[in-house]
Amino acid sequence: MLQEFRYTGVKLNNNVKVRGTIAAKNTKLAKDRLDELGQRNGFNVVKIEKKRMFLYRGVSPTGNKIKGEQEAYSKEELYKVLEGLNIRNIKVEPMLLDFRFKPPFADIVMFISLSSDMLKENMRFDEILKILGMDVQNKTLKRTIKYIARDLKQGQDGASVFMRYSDVFGKFTSYMLGLASKSGNMAQIYDNTAIYLNRQQEFKKNVRQALVMPIVTIVAIIIAIGYYIMVLFPEITEMFIKFNIELPPMTAATIKVSYFLQDNWWWLLLLFFAPIIYVVYWFNTPTGKLFKDKYILKLPLIGSLIHRMSIEIFFRVFSTIYTGSGNNMEVIQLSAEACGNTYMEKKIKEISIPRMLKDGAGLIDALSQSGVFTETAISRLNAGAATGSVKKSAEQIATYYEKETGYKFKAIISTIDIMTSLVIMVAMTFLIVISSESAFIKPPTPGM
Repeated sequence: MLQEFRYTGVKLNNNVKVRGTIAAKNTKLAKDRLDELGQRNGFNVVKIEKKRMFLYRGVSPTGNKIKGEQEAYSKEELYKVLEGLNIRNIKVEPMLLDFRFKPPFADIVMFISLSSDMLKENMRFDEILKILGMDVQNKTLKRTIKYIARDLKQGQDGASVFMRYSDVFGKFTSYMLGLASKSGNMAQIYDNTAIYLNRQQEFKKNVRQALVMPIVTIVAIIIAIGYYIMVLFPEITEMFIKFNIELPPMTAATIKVSYFLQDNWWWLLLLFFAPIIYVVYWFNTPTGKLFKDKYILKLPLIGSLIHRMSIEIFFRVFSTIYTGSGNNMEVIQLSAEACGNTYMEKKIKEISIPRMLKDGAGLIDALSQSGVFTETAISRLNAGAATGSVKKSAEQIATYYEKETGYKFKAIISTIDIMTSLVIMVAMTFLIVISSESAFIKPPTPGM
């Protein structure tokens, strides 16, 4: 998360002091930015102070004990402010653990949705930020809203202000909120942004439900069967082995597997988990993420739906920010980044945008050449271009795929649930058959 720094410098030509604030992720990046700023504007930085959170206690002018937390650049600075408010017995201590994590996705959606609702009621944006800044519980989001309100009040450019906090909201969301600050219809842009974020959240939830839960279930079944074969099953069968009783074929084979697992469990466990850990790590690298996003579109059942949901998000974003003037390169780029698929994003950026820039290709031709859009989407967009309603056509494509994927996802999730249940049934049948086979073991007759 971005942190605020205050700097003091001296002009090279007249030794006049200059002061200001900047935002950076850490002290090192702040120093680098200030060195660059100083070279460009002719001053040397002599002091950098990081804004920190302090805890304070004291007694108010009315005699009540008060305590709270407040950001400041130094302990002494906060002490003087509190002293100026006639607070007595002041104690100020730095907050030792001041972690700044990214706000939950739901909190960001709530902030944007509530802002949209209040904008529709013709409330002023500075009042909205003040209200939400007091009600929001997440500390990082609360601070961010406070900083945004302060920066906008100082007359800073709205787009620059929101992009400064893209690590909190996300690049696309920050772009949209910055765009809204310059727009004559802030409520609509905030509303469209909230719709996009909700669809993105639903997209991730559906993929998780379709892929993650069946995998977790199957892994749990493997662990249960492994525990049964390695621990419980030998307890039952070793009694027969002790008395040299002949075991049925399946029971004999299973006990051999059990002994093998007991003797080699450590490297089998390593062999099982090492590839999983490596693949998860690799999927978080740029190359691995690109590979995953490319081949996930080719998965049976789920791949085509993930593809269509990515197309839906692309055109939903595109329809929101498309202006109809110029080539809208930035619109295409932001839509590609928002679609949620690295492979599609790469194809659009490396094929479609260069085709428009270098070869002068039209929008439809350039998007078609990327090879990541369906014939339905290209055909509908082409029809919209012929009538001069590209923006409306993009919105229709997004709506169409939203409804189609919604219906089909339910059917696919039901199919996957049935297949998972079938795997569970086969596993349970195997355990029942192995367990019941012991009933047919015949001990030798005494004296024989």
